[in-house]
Amino acid sequence: MESLNRMAVERVDEAIDFAEEFDVGAFQLDNEATVIDFGLEFDGGIEAGLLLAEVQTAGLASLGTAMGELAGTPIPHVELHTDHPGLALLCSQKAGWELSVGEFEGLGSGPARALVAREEEFALMEYVDAFDLTVLAVECDRLPGEAVAEEVADQAEVSTSGVYLAAFPTASVAGSVSVAARAAELALFRLMELGYDPADVVTATGSAPVAPVAGDERTAMGRTNDALAYGGQVHLIVEEDFDRFDEAVSSAGEEYGRPFEEVFDDADWSFDDVPRSVFAPAQVTVDVRGGPLYAHGDTDEDLLAESFGV
Repeated sequence: MESLNRMAVERVDEAIDFAEEFDVGAFQLDNEATVIDFGLEFDGGIEAGLLLAEVQTAGLASLGTAMGELAGTPIPHVELHTDHPGLALLCSQKAGWELSVGEFEGLGSGPARALVAREEEFALMEYVDAFDLTVLAVECDRLPGEAVAEEVADQAEVSTSGVYLAAFPTASVAGSVSVAARAAELALFRLMELGYDPADVVTATGSAPVAPVAGDERTAMGRTNDALAYGGQVHLIVEEDFDRFDEAVSSAGEEYGRPFEEVFDDADWSFDDVPRSVFAPAQVTVDVRGGPLYAHGDTDEDLLAESFGV
């Protein structure tokens, strides 16, 4: 497989070249790292959010929107498809890099993780990237500075001039859109945690509603996670059968039925204290190639309507 970071840089170049059209900002730090602002000081939009999700999946996923309905109200949904789910979703899109640099806190996703490659999925997928440029999407409430770029450069073993940071708050259009694109990634990660080999997943398709943009980060984090756990739908085609496919949906978790903002509040917003099983899509269909078809879970329109303020 070609370098995930090389493919992601092509999407970043598109954001930089058409920054005005996407209503995003791009600027260079003093240490020559590049920051692309997808919603902190620029508004962005649906197209910016889709491009951000393409960056996060290293260009290995097809993304688009479709109009759905929630409690009789039209709501856009993000749809994602990939024929490279292990690489696109686990080795790139997964938000697996916790950044804490001075007063800066952020959650990193994207192919920069594949240059570090310390997480379990890289061993399972037998993939480690090698490239002199790198892209990390950072979910944060302030723009990253030089110290953040230097931390990424150090961990990824590239020069700071080769670092691209795509920054966005959860409470933004791009944030709502890019999180809605994570339904399939959650299903794949949950299956991996249950012991299923992600290399046996052939294709993945996911859909989730775009949460209304909240006025603060905590409300936004609650809404966007509700969108996945109570509205996310996933279809997988896999090579091997498994006796725990039913545990890949959110309803298999003990916290099911509670809004995420309430779950986070109970954990004092310490995500290490939140049960990992809550991070799963509402519905998963698994098509075992040449074998059975499984359908598990259900959406919860009432809870979503309450969360979204419909």
